[in-house]
Amino acid sequence: METRLDRYEGVRENKINQLKELIDKYDNIVFLGGAGVSTESGIPDFRSGDGIYNQESGFAYRPVDIISHSFFVEHPEEFYDFYKRKLLYPDAKPNKAHYALARLERQGKLMAIITQNIDRLHQDAGSKNTIELHGSVFRNYCMDCGKKFKLDYVVESDKVPRCDKCGGIVRPGITLYEENLEHDKVDAAIKALKKCDLLIIGGTSLTVYPAATFSQFIKHDRIVIINKSSTYLDLSAMLTIHDSIGYVLESAVPKRRSPEQLEHARKVAAKREAAKKRKATMDARKEKEG
Repeated sequence: METRLDRYEGVRENKINQLKELIDKYDNIVFLGGAGVSTESGIPDFRSGDGIYNQESGFAYRPVDIISHSFFVEHPEEFYDFYKRKLLYPDAKPNKAHYALARLERQGKLMAIITQNIDRLHQDAGSKNTIELHGSVFRNYCMDCGKKFKLDYVVESDKVPRCDKCGGIVRPGITLYEENLEHDKVDAAIKALKKCDLLIIGGTSLTVYPAATFSQFIKHDRIVIINKSSTYLDLSAMLTIHDSIGYVLESAVPKRRSPEQLEHARKVAAKREAAKKRKATMDARKEKEG
């Protein structure tokens, strides 16, 4: 919830100005986001009062139990009934937060987005380097033969979607409860975090693991929190803003860069490209020697 301090006149603007200065100062920013990033696109979160976990599932099971691996295996028909009603929003559009982050990436400031969301809205807004920790509802595959299917196939299926090749169950490419995240995605996220000089955490209460522990890879005086509700990092982060993430990012990310900023970005990009070439040369040399 919004703090009393955030309601004082001038405090909101002051915090956004602080974020502007940080964005201008740092060149290797990573964004870690949760369900709160997409609520302004009309997609409900999970844990708030109106969230999915507090809604009626339509069955004698809790929503949190329905989206588990064991429930999916034992009750696929009920799973898909709930899944199609509560977790699929194919017509949702990116909001101000998504577009601001895509803009920040184009400006050469944002190196990666680590998202817990499964809605593909970051990519729809134009972001390129997005790490989807929990997968995406837009990727589906047959559990028997591995054939891939688009979301429309699942949506239009009658009850449990079946593979048109072998008849196996088609499952969504998302991580359910009781399942492990894909190692390559976790590794990519940790690699990005270790290299970044500013971490912006937004739209998440930091209660879902392992994302809740990602802050350990960067000093807390390089972390910004943007979330309507409180998190365990609020007091140790360098800046905490309890406000609409769309409003904050739209206000803080510049629409266009000054000539000085463009020149700085050019130098930073050249330095990164040189570092990539050095690494590629070293890797080739090691492979040749090995």
